[in-house]
Amino acid sequence: MASENANMLPPNAALMEKEPNGTNGAAPAAAHARRHHHDYAAMTSGYAAASGGSLNPGLWKPYEHRRLANPAPLGLCAFALTTFVLSAVNTHTRGVDKPNIVVPLAFGYGGLVQLLAGMWEMACGNTFGATALSSYGGFWISYAILLTPNWNITGTNGPYAGNTASPLGFFLTGWFIFTTLLVLCTLKSTVMFFSLFFTLDLAFLFLACEQYAVDLGNTTAAVALQKTGGVFGFLAAFLAWYCALAGLQDSSNSFIQVPVFHFPWSDKAREEREKSDKAQV
Repeated sequence: MASENANMLPPNAALMEKEPNGTNGAAPAAAHARRHHHDYAAMTSGYAAASGGSLNPGLWKPYEHRRLANPAPLGLCAFALTTFVLSAVNTHTRGVDKPNIVVPLAFGYGGLVQLLAGMWEMACGNTFGATALSSYGGFWISYAILLTPNWNITGTNGPYAGNTASPLGFFLTGWFIFTTLLVLCTLKSTVMFFSLFFTLDLAFLFLACEQYAVDLGNTTAAVALQKTGGVFGFLAAFLAWYCALAGLQDSSNSFIQVPVFHFPWSDKAREEREKSDKAQV
């Protein structure tokens, strides 16, 4: 792997690395390549794994001369845990139907930590990951603000006089539209990666429709839509944890690697087929 990474360095890599005595040489460049994080080193050529573990659906190369960890699993775990707790509330698990417990998670983990992970995705050159993680970090922070009494956005004496169903429906509809855009960017990645955003998209759709049903006074439909959205939220949470595990696992910490199932039409699958055909020849 070290020799392969050394071969992947740009032509002037040797000029950028110096030995302690001030002389230039290819050996220090190779040593620098060996210091790359093992997950990113494996993705410096060809198409990224698109496993969700790297939170990137297509062609991507990380910066060669920076030692950066993969921030995607952190952001995915922050998203997954916060979504899991809110989905438990939406499905009225054990009779709990008030979302206040989500507020500290939405501010601290799903919000701040996921936003920071998104910022580090920018440093890694991952546009999709930066957009997704930063945006959903912003979603959780804004959702927590909605539920914070001091802001009084949804209170009975607030700006909507307690009639918040339609405004919340608009809020969730906007996130449904945004998530749909991300779903379109995962169609050439993997089954698990696509399923994560697809189930999340459905969760936003059903929860938005729940608010519109509340506004129309149809309580029965509203409860059914809320629980359905909660179910899809559960699926999205577990898929996010699954993708995070795919990004965390490697030969140094696990005996297995969870499969991510590349779509047959994906660039990665096509690349693997070409390698297989060449090997057979």
